[in-house]
Amino acid sequence: MESALFDALKKLRENIPRLADLLKCGDHEQIRFWTDIVDAKLLSRLAPDFPVVAAICGGGSSGKSTLFNSLIGDYLAPTGGTAGLNRRVLFSIPAMRAGQKDLLADLARPFQSVPSLLNAREELTVPGEPLYVLNQSPANNLVILDTPDFDTGAKGAYTNREVTRMALEASDILIYIFTNSNYNNRDNTDFIAHMLTGIGTGIGKRKCFLVYRVYPSFTQQEVLDHAMTVAEGIYAELADKYLLGVYRTDEDNDVAAGKGFMKFRPVDANRPSFAEALQSVDTPKLRYELYASILRDVYKHAEVIKDDAQVSFDELRLYFDALQTAQSYCVHEALKHFPMDRVMRRFARVWAATDPAHVKMMRKTGGFIELPLKLLLGAAGWAKDQLSPGIPKPSASKLFMEKVDEDLVTAVTSMHYQAVSRQISVGGSLTDPVAGRMVEIIDKIRSHKRLEKSQNPRAEPSGAGSSLNFLIDAHPVVISEQEKLRARDFKSVLQSILAEKESITTISRDMEKDLERLADHFRRKMGLWHKINQTFWALLNVLPATVAVTYVLSTGDPVGAAGIKVKLTGLFGAKDLYALFAIPVTTGLKKADRKQIEEMLGPIIQTWLNHKLKTVQHLFEENITGGILRCARKNIADANPLIHEIEHSMKVCAKGVEK
Repeated sequence: MESALFDALKKLRENIPRLADLLKCGDHEQIRFWTDIVDAKLLSRLAPDFPVVAAICGGGSSGKSTLFNSLIGDYLAPTGGTAGLNRRVLFSIPAMRAGQKDLLADLARPFQSVPSLLNAREELTVPGEPLYVLNQSPANNLVILDTPDFDTGAKGAYTNREVTRMALEASDILIYIFTNSNYNNRDNTDFIAHMLTGIGTGIGKRKCFLVYRVYPSFTQQEVLDHAMTVAEGIYAELADKYLLGVYRTDEDNDVAAGKGFMKFRPVDANRPSFAEALQSVDTPKLRYELYASILRDVYKHAEVIKDDAQVSFDELRLYFDALQTAQSYCVHEALKHFPMDRVMRRFARVWAATDPAHVKMMRKTGGFIELPLKLLLGAAGWAKDQLSPGIPKPSASKLFMEKVDEDLVTAVTSMHYQAVSRQISVGGSLTDPVAGRMVEIIDKIRSHKRLEKSQNPRAEPSGAGSSLNFLIDAHPVVISEQEKLRARDFKSVLQSILAEKESITTISRDMEKDLERLADHFRRKMGLWHKINQTFWALLNVLPATVAVTYVLSTGDPVGAAGIKVKLTGLFGAKDLYALFAIPVTTGLKKADRKQIEEMLGPIIQTWLNHKLKTVQHLFEENITGGILRCARKNIADANPLIHEIEHSMKVCAKGVEK
């Protein structure tokens, strides 16, 4: 396997489970199964330094353990004439590789256990987990498995076939040893054929060496004919493709008595010795061919998992946008009323403090303020209401504080309900960037899920014209944070926010600076006539016209009223939110004067809102939405680069699959 493909596969193995865990998506068992296959059958096996694993298989008394001992040059596996003597798999590992801690685990992954060191040969006669021995063979890149008889048993119930299956799965190549008495045993070859080529076994097609334990009198042609009977029984018409070589080992009394090792001869005199043939196996090519089909399956499953994760990621973004939009509306709901007297009086003081020096001087010299001001009020049509006796009315400040309480309770209740709900309901317009983005995400989710609009995915925009209504499911990522919020007493949440309402009603130093900048802006826009007019009123020792109007608006009881609509910038990108403030304006005012007042008041209201929106947003996030938003934001931020890395790895893997 090319290093780029190996690295991409390794990255996929790391990133896909991380992404699934971040987004709480996918079937846990399915993903675990996928990672197990990648670990056991691809990554460990396709590492450049992973040794060739050869499993010795054969029927009872065919000489498997003798062959095993002969290849490693040591009498480690018990031998004898009793069929089914060995009941466990024995790994022979080069001694020089004993320090590789992960090698044993990777070799025995199909057994789901790490082999233990063989202490006594008798341990092999008792069923159990795999064992291993260290050998001093110079073949440091070859691991050999001795397996139990796979044909021991009766009436179709074979004792060791599952162990043999796992041994074959753990191997790269098969060394199949047979005798004259069982070379034509269809039951044996059918089993091996099913293991190596059968559909649904998950083992893949292993190539094999055939070793025929035969009498010396058998000719090479007889050996070859019998061997091809075995090969065709296993591989059918593909025998030539998967057969690595045919070797004979002649019966020998010393070998049978345990006093010597098997000697191997190639049936084809031009072939190398058995040891050389084992060492010359083209491991990368062998493994790439062996695991190509597994790689294709892994890639297909990775695509499915990645697509599911992408849908979950988009749904999380959708929920995050919806919750922020809902919070934006609730924050504005908490600021429906404007503290006219406080803000306007503060602006009046800012305006007066920034008067030119000569205007300030003129204002100090006069003594008649009250009469001209009353005349001004009368001209505006408000003097009658101002001077007439009646029932005392609550102060504007008190009324505003009461309204703040009401608005906060309503907004907090709504926000809390949305935050803990399994679904968020928000409205929007196609002209709103957030709503437009939400529609794009919904369309993307539909395309991944191949859903029609009528199939009701997690979010469904609906409505007439450009108006949309969204119903968004809470994402699994935030469920734990929602549960934390539900566990808190709502009354305590409400009281915590109401206790901070003073921060909404007060004018901070930052806001005062903004009012100063606003006053400076108004002054720069003043024409010559306005400046002369301001000087004239100062000469009479009366507040300048702008402040007089502000005073009237903050204290007068109007004959009529008009609304000033202030366009708001939403906290999270919404551009079509409006605040409509009923500003007392006399019916006697000219249209031009009304426009001038609106031009002045609009920015002042906007300045106040800009500060208070942030204040209320902070209160909401501190007491209601903060944990949910932080959780969603972090998981989105963490998942996004993972998705890009996975997409890159998938492109590299796709090239490998195509090859």
